[in-house]
Amino acid sequence: MELSSPSLRVLGCLIEKQRTTPNAYPLTLNSVRTACNQASNRDPVVDYSESQVQETLKSLQAGGFVRLVGGAGHRVTKYRQVLDEALGLNDAQISVMAVLMLRGPQTPGEIKQRTERLHAFGSLTDVDETLDSLVEFEPPLVTALERQPGRREIRYQQLLGEQAPTHDVDTHDSSDGGSVVASTSSHASSGPAHLGQSPDDPPSDSAVAVLSERVAALEAVVERLDAELRALQDELI
Repeated sequence: MELSSPSLRVLGCLIEKQRTTPNAYPLTLNSVRTACNQASNRDPVVDYSESQVQETLKSLQAGGFVRLVGGAGHRVTKYRQVLDEALGLNDAQISVMAVLMLRGPQTPGEIKQRTERLHAFGSLTDVDETLDSLVEFEPPLVTALERQPGRREIRYQQLLGEQAPTHDVDTHDSSDGGSVVASTSSHASSGPAHLGQSPDDPPSDSAVAVLSERVAALEAVVERLDAELRALQDELI
């Protein structure tokens, strides 16, 4: 099984929207394209054309991963994913696959945070067990990557197909001797002095948790507004 990057993005979007905006699912072609090209919860951010998304949907339909929804009650053709049915994946497994397809390699902690609105994992142990089941799947659907310098956790990557390069950057020096993340140093140095951290120290776990909660809340608002907009667009078609 070797899906293209656009195929992974389309499938990931269909899985995500099925769970986060069920009232607007299945999706029209325009809604699929909007979901693929949105800036939040995507890495990398892309700009697929309508024809590119349409061809990708046709390919996924031929492969048995997407089905058309039409007929009575539907003025336009809509699409739904059946990847979970095709591979026999449970809700936890398909949710993990979705975030890996949409955002590239991630740590178990990142996966737990980013699947909150798709599937409620009770603990990090539950995430680890789901990842293990995907690694042990036949054929494997996920693999553990080697730990990168400066990272404490192992990242996991999906094996369904071609993973587009993400914008995830390391903290090690670049080939020209400068820091890859040098552009962020000025922001770090301007942080609150009472945190007791030097500009070169990594953020504390509590600070990361607070920021993660804020980001998750903002992403939820964006998702809701996006779903409402797509529903209005579909009514006007």
